[in-house]
Amino acid sequence: MEPDAAQRTHGLLIEWAARYDLLAWLLTHGRERQLRERFIELAGLVPGEAVLDVGCGTGTLAIAASRRVGPSGIVCAIDASPPMIARARRKATKAGVDVDFRVAVAESLPFPDGQFDVVLSTLMLHHLPRKTRQQCAGEIKRVLRVGGRVLAVDFGRGNGRGLMSHFHRHGHVDMKDIVTLLEEAGLRPIRSGPVGMNNLNFVLAEASTGGLRDRSAGA
Repeated sequence: MEPDAAQRTHGLLIEWAARYDLLAWLLTHGRERQLRERFIELAGLVPGEAVLDVGCGTGTLAIAASRRVGPSGIVCAIDASPPMIARARRKATKAGVDVDFRVAVAESLPFPDGQFDVVLSTLMLHHLPRKTRQQCAGEIKRVLRVGGRVLAVDFGRGNGRGLMSHFHRHGHVDMKDIVTLLEEAGLRPIRSGPVGMNNLNFVLAEASTGGLRDRSAGA
């Protein structure tokens, strides 16, 4: 049952879905759409891909991803909060897009091995304790196809300014820790750097059967 799934998570559960979108707009100074497009650009989404959004909140990014991959693509999205998923479903219906929203936890994804080309994890990892974060990374690796990729975005330490940085002082994940987390799960980081807004950082990694190779690129 969906309520049971929500109770099993060891991460922070956010229930106030009705205020979430307004807060996101305020925290990004009205630039939430630009931030979503930046995430999609960093992930390199193209038509026809199968995408999973882990910790989707009210579904804004998943809906944007669905538009990018088009009718030949597939977008699934999970969140541990039933109110968030309920709001996300209403938004997708209003937007006229088909997204498979499910109440589920990041440490136990309800999908078979190798189902997705891309997994998105944005502004979510800092809500998870270390062990749960490791389980989440392992699950992401499991559901990715060989050659698939994951985009992880979160708040980093540093001199971030603005309302968003102030609001999220309670949580951050160093970029080097995200890199290590993904490497330990068997994912190969291929690109990392600042997102370009506040103190957000990203890591793009690939699911590969080969060994880890050093490769870097600018944002």
